[in-house]
Amino acid sequence: MRVDTTVVETNVHYPTDSSLLGDGVRVLIRTMKRISKIAGETGAKLCDRGRSVKLRVLDIARAARSRAKQSRERLNRAYGKLLNATSRVVGQAKRFSKEIVGGTKRARSVLQQLALEGLRQELDAMVPLVKQVMKQTRARIFRGDTHTEGKLLSVFEPSTEIIRKGKAGKPNEFGKMVKLQEAEDQIVIDYEVYDRRPSDSDLLIAAIETHRAMLGRPPHMVAADAAFYSAKNEAAARAQGVKRVCIPNRSTKSPERKREQRKRWFRNGQKWRTGCEGRISVSKRRHGLNRCRYKGDAGMKRWVGLGMIADNIINIGRAMEKRAAP
Repeated sequence: MRVDTTVVETNVHYPTDSSLLGDGVRVLIRTMKRISKIAGETGAKLCDRGRSVKLRVLDIARAARSRAKQSRERLNRAYGKLLNATSRVVGQAKRFSKEIVGGTKRARSVLQQLALEGLRQELDAMVPLVKQVMKQTRARIFRGDTHTEGKLLSVFEPSTEIIRKGKAGKPNEFGKMVKLQEAEDQIVIDYEVYDRRPSDSDLLIAAIETHRAMLGRPPHMVAADAAFYSAKNEAAARAQGVKRVCIPNRSTKSPERKREQRKRWFRNGQKWRTGCEGRISVSKRRHGLNRCRYKGDAGMKRWVGLGMIADNIINIGRAMEKRAAP
């Protein structure tokens, strides 16, 4: 058995506070325009601040790129104007929602009224997200706090996480942590999409139990990278019947442990483990696991599952062909 984790990115742009505020304002104004088209000019009138917000976002981008001494003051002023405009749009959205509930804004037909209710629900879902982005923007820009509770990275995919895997070319990835677990012949016997990123070392024993449940016996050898290592994991794996636990301990000072890791079976096991990296690379290039095109948590799990099914069909076919060959 070999196991590794990777990141499947959600379909979002690089998140900055200004772009997230721009996204939220754009969605709210678009929804309110559709409401006005159905309900007419009754009740609150829509004041379209979309152009003003777009200009503020461009000002922030220019100020962020500038190296002049006054750029920080320009940035703060631009963010202040952007937050003020966003706050007014959020206030309008709340009034629109309240007037639909109260009957001030209503449609002429039953079908249009149902459409109006759907648009109200869209407003009610987007407003809290925009308010959260406003909260984290104020905390970062005016108080220097970059660790706001419930920080959002996208108003369209609110569950997106920022994950750092130590890659030089891509230090930050925005998506979900995924575990891939393989047996012989490159067959993926289990995968899992995690709601919150776990520590790799917490996944090993559950992976061995899954292997036993799927195949009826523990693996002869378990191979993983150093992130999965702990003395507790190694002891628990051996207690479950694993003969060879091939997980390096990079920080060991024990001469005995170092000798163990230089043995031929251990080095060969680590060479076989690197096939996980190839499996992940192929899954991303061939089956689209570099970025999920479906929406929401359920869409992410469906996207990863379909990719794993497609990959297994190819590898099972190759294994059957190899065994059938004379």
